[in-house]
Amino acid sequence: MIVHENDSHDRFATIARLLRNEPDEMQTLDKAIEVAPEIVVACDYAGISLVSQRKQVEAPAATSDVARRSDRLQHELQEGPCLDALQRQGTISCTDPRDEGRWPVWASRVAQELGVRSLLCFQLFTTKESLGALSLYSRRVDAFDPHDHATGLALAAHIAVALAASRDIDNNERALVNRTVIGQAEGLLMERYNVTPDQAFTILKRLSQDANTTLVDIAIDLVHTRRLPSSRQT
Repeated sequence: MIVHENDSHDRFATIARLLRNEPDEMQTLDKAIEVAPEIVVACDYAGISLVSQRKQVEAPAATSDVARRSDRLQHELQEGPCLDALQRQGTISCTDPRDEGRWPVWASRVAQELGVRSLLCFQLFTTKESLGALSLYSRRVDAFDPHDHATGLALAAHIAVALAASRDIDNNERALVNRTVIGQAEGLLMERYNVTPDQAFTILKRLSQDANTTLVDIAIDLVHTRRLPSSRQT
């Protein structure tokens, strides 16, 4: 599958439709992992890890054996960027595992055995029952630039929303996933325009109405592009 749209908003709108149209969780994960190397330029391999409330970690989706083995090795060793992303609820990056001190055993093995030279991991979603992480790997040292970071974060947000829908979780938990994405966009608006949280939310609602699209999609687009939709109409 190739996402053809050149405009960022159109491209992510297409991705959102593709993910939300999948009939079950496994097919949603497979589609998400198929999309990742297409839209994150530096990504050679991608994987998704899920951990339950009982701390059972699985790696159900990967684009290659490299990503699958890398994810599983983290679980076996109980160290690595995916686990840090899960626990810290953020984004973890590594420019070269050969010089990495945070996960000495895992980093040394993925560099030597799998040829991984840089990586990005994003917390995927948070509900009462589970956590997830999207891991992107490259064969090149320091491969991921700021645009790759922003694109990966936006993709992770879309996957989170699609997974929440595929699991048919209750409205409160789905709202938590959506609120996390919207909160990221609000933070950008607050920092850039020195506005209050309520004012930032009002801006997002107005943009959603003007674009005739969901508030979550507007938030994801803003997190990805760092620009308001009106400022991109050139």
